[in-house]
Amino acid sequence: MSSPLIQDLRRFLEEDLGFLDLTSDLLIPKGLKARGVIVVKEEGIIAGLEEAEAIFKSLGLEVNLLKKDGDLAKPGEVVLEVRGDARKILMAERTVLNLMMRMSGIATETRKCVERLKKSGLNVRIAATRKTAPGLRFFDKKAVMLGGGDPHRFRLDDAVLIKDNHVKLVGSVREAVRRIRERLSFVKKLEVEVRSVEEAIEAAEEGADILLLDNMSVEEVKETIKALKSRNLYDKVLLEASGRINFSNLLDYASTGVHILSLGYLTHSVKALDMSLEIVEILSS
Repeated sequence: MSSPLIQDLRRFLEEDLGFLDLTSDLLIPKGLKARGVIVVKEEGIIAGLEEAEAIFKSLGLEVNLLKKDGDLAKPGEVVLEVRGDARKILMAERTVLNLMMRMSGIATETRKCVERLKKSGLNVRIAATRKTAPGLRFFDKKAVMLGGGDPHRFRLDDAVLIKDNHVKLVGSVREAVRRIRERLSFVKKLEVEVRSVEEAIEAAEEGADILLLDNMSVEEVKETIKALKSRNLYDKVLLEASGRINFSNLLDYASTGVHILSLGYLTHSVKALDMSLEIVEILSS
């Protein structure tokens, strides 16, 4: 794991710790050693084990991973074992669990969506968005990838995405795409958020690589694709649908002919996967 990510994990730990773990320092004898385990309480895809290991090891604790990130875990399964100073185990408990529960929740929901598409036979990619918690973007998107999804852009410099506010400031979709094309490196993709058939045609004709069909209904997406096909533009662009798409309606959108479904709820409305850390043995004092 890279140094900046280790620094992030240490910062998360320090945020929870403050100056000291008041309860453990007053209650637990100094030097007491113990063994703890992380137990999964509900079925799901495990994510965040690498991060948990890094946090524990940064405190001088021994870690044994019993699962790999991306594995399926059943209720009652132990996924990680940690040994060492009891105070330090408890010091890291909440930080480790918060991160693992969030990442595992994201990975689990992503896998559900990916599997639903796979069973339907539709060749459509599930992607994340930039609707992530500040400071957690790398971990949120890594969890999406562990669930079988695509991370999409990590940062604003990854690719061009012309949105409605850009268009308002420039005047039109066509003008926005033209200006970008004049200056954009050949190694970067150009995506345009469109909200109507007319905007989609403008963007495709002007040379956009990807069209983001934003907040369109299923019928509006179908109408847009029909218009693009009638002008021989459909095969020249990738089509991404986003907005109001979730597990219950993703097959409706996937069956329209789009190539990518971006689901903001995977990260902005994540349901954590329940798990706990339990001390199971006192080793020595």
